[in-house]
Amino acid sequence: MIALIAARSQNNVIGRQGRIPWNIPGEQRQFRELTTNHVVIMGRRTYEEIGHPLPNRINVIVSRIRRFTGENLYTVSSLPQAIALFPDQKLFIAGGAGLFAEAIPIADSIYLTEIHTIIPDGDTFFPAFRIMDFEKEILEEGGEEIRYTRTVYHRKGSTLK
Repeated sequence: MIALIAARSQNNVIGRQGRIPWNIPGEQRQFRELTTNHVVIMGRRTYEEIGHPLPNRINVIVSRIRRFTGENLYTVSSLPQAIALFPDQKLFIAGGAGLFAEAIPIADSIYLTEIHTIIPDGDTFFPAFRIMDFEKEILEEGGEEIRYTRTVYHRKGSTLK
């Protein structure tokens, strides 16, 4: 199974100046719950923003310019190489925007936390995708100061969920 996992604002912003542009208590809970004990694939800049391997996960970093090594940490130069490393595992693509765009055509699911806010000065965006290719499921709504809705888009015809 290949899934994308992200949070985006109402205007599709996922980043601003290399950072997540919101801090909502509990918002990242879904990420931890879904990805723990699985493979997380991310680009170099996403990994550098986090600053360390995610615990209890296999971390695969896609980078053509740097190599990262460590326990449960692998570096490859392309998304196809990352997928080929763990063909029988659940794979979660965790950003950035370029990897999301490359992975959408092959994704079985897209887990999106829809943040109910507009980020006017965002500079990184979740790519557009053909919603008609997916069935939308609302998982949860929450948040106090800033509301959010956890959704998952399952590719129509996919038997993987």
